[in-house]
Amino acid sequence: MKGSTLAMNKNIVYAAFTLLVAVVMLSACRDKRSTGLEYARNMYDPIAYNQDQPNKNFANGATSQTPPANTDPIGFVKFEYANTKEGYEASSVVVNPLQLTEKNLLEGKHFYTVFCAPCHGDKGDGQGHIVKLDKGISGVPAYYGAEAVSSRGGAMASLSAGKIYHTITYGLNAMGSHASQLTPTERWKVVLYVQQLQKTK
Repeated sequence: MKGSTLAMNKNIVYAAFTLLVAVVMLSACRDKRSTGLEYARNMYDPIAYNQDQPNKNFANGATSQTPPANTDPIGFVKFEYANTKEGYEASSVVVNPLQLTEKNLLEGKHFYTVFCAPCHGDKGDGQGHIVKLDKGISGVPAYYGAEAVSSRGGAMASLSAGKIYHTITYGLNAMGSHASQLTPTERWKVVLYVQQLQKTK
């Protein structure tokens, strides 16, 4: 009697398990577009509009709007010199606001290694690994030596802090702007490190 009750209980468990598996499998096959049951639906649907969604709250029907004229993003630090040859020349009077400390120099070296060395080289010799791999890339200047001349004129070794900062901010020739990758403080740290490379003999 005891054995038959145990067998009957096992059969009930197996039957219940089989039924549960069948229900799960059948519920998954209802509608290919269905995401199934969802708990706390408000956690899935954002209240705010996505940037690319149409938006009836604006006259042009777009969510992403052009910022108003003469406004800057929060935390944005504007460089007062324009992205022109005249702005570049005028920036030569700008002084690096950071002190030449070991910490600033080490951080500058780090940012230089990540963002500049692939083209300008670890030693600032204009022979980074991208230049070595792609023979079509030419004209990447070294920061030192009599033959190292800026495409804007003047020796690379005598470029002022302001001119280096201007070039990092806006880019020049094939070099793009690094303003979106490096904060103003990080750019000034790179300037400190580049000025050390300029002293290389």
